[in-house]
Amino acid sequence: MSDRVPEFLSGADSSNQFLSYVQSLSPEAIAQLSRPASVDVFQVMERNIVGLLGALPPDSFNVMITTSREDLGRLLASAMMSGYFLHNAEQRMAFEKSLASTATDASTPES
Repeated sequence: MSDRVPEFLSGADSSNQFLSYVQSLSPEAIAQLSRPASVDVFQVMERNIVGLLGALPPDSFNVMITTSREDLGRLLASAMMSGYFLHNAEQRMAFEKSLASTATDASTPES
């Protein structure tokens, strides 16, 4: 395995701002950003990654996955994008529930 940065992160310009930003984050910030907001999001992400890698029962099979650094980087980038999508969808759902609750409260006559 080389210490070379995957192409999709480095791009044509070696001064990739996103890569620099991620490398500058503290371990605490990385841990906080990596933690799913809810159990539901975690389960969806877990199923997505298991679907990509395959899901043989561990009690019956001794599975070892071998990949290149670049392919692992692509898998991680895909998982990150899925996480961002799911987080945004979860926020939207909460916002819509809040709006529906507010609309219901506004239409209910006060006693």
